[in-house]
Amino acid sequence: MAVEPLSQEEIGHRLAELPGWSLTDGRLTRSYRLGSHFAATAMVVHIAQVQEELNHHSDLTLGYDTVALTVHTHSAGGAVTALDFDLARRVADLAPVHGAH
Repeated sequence: MAVEPLSQEEIGHRLAELPGWSLTDGRLTRSYRLGSHFAATAMVVHIAQVQEELNHHSDLTLGYDTVALTVHTHSAGGAVTALDFDLARRVADLAPVHGAH
């Protein structure tokens, strides 16, 4: 099933529902700060599990106490799609469990 790119208007509406997320260089992005390297690592593992469940993967970067994501849909020519917002929403929902802000 092909996924369609979202319009800039739709992206704007959906971003309004995801505090901290933004559109940078045509991709959804978000960085989280955590209390320790261990907490950041645990969050990365949790995100990886969600990505496997959705069969949709982000560029995921682990820093000492940070986690950064960049999300777009390769099969839609690198555009932002509903799949990206599904992943972003799942990450936003799990972040507080890890103490991320």
